[in-house]
Amino acid sequence: MDDIVRQALQKWPNVPHCHGWLGLDARGDWYLRDESVQAAGPFPLPKGSRIEHEKLLAFIGRNYEHDGDGCWFFQNGPQRVYVELEAAPWVWRVDAAGGLHSHTGRPASFRSAWLDESGRLFVDTDIGFGLVHTLDMETASNQVATGAWRVDDLPWTDMQQRFGFTASPLRNKQKG
Repeated sequence: MDDIVRQALQKWPNVPHCHGWLGLDARGDWYLRDESVQAAGPFPLPKGSRIEHEKLLAFIGRNYEHDGDGCWFFQNGPQRVYVELEAAPWVWRVDAAGGLHSHTGRPASFRSAWLDESGRLFVDTDIGFGLVHTLDMETASNQVATGAWRVDDLPWTDMQQRFGFTASPLRNKQKG
């Protein structure tokens, strides 16, 4: 977390949390979701406006965390902005040697691989659980074919509980 964010948290500790305004899609892209987008339906349909500003993307990536309930958020100064997830908290890029890097650029170490009922490939790592980026499926399949990765089946809804993440903090908040 950035020092400026820590300082803001100390200065303003009781800023209300924000829900529904930020989404992470299955390709690792961030989306801003204003009131009209939120009113049109839950993430990912509609997604909202894709964030393209490099410094903002880097700031979000450095301050992307999760709480004890498995809800992921971006700590924006003193305000916690909860993230609606299309698939998982991380989107993995896979290099030719099987190395993993998150959509935020963080390196990770492989633990296990999982296939959901739609054929999507997920990987659990030392920093968390995520979806393999669609552009890297051939590279990932090579890891499976060589025996470097063993894949087990698990329905997507069961992945949330097993790996401790919440796809929609907003819907969970509305239920509670």
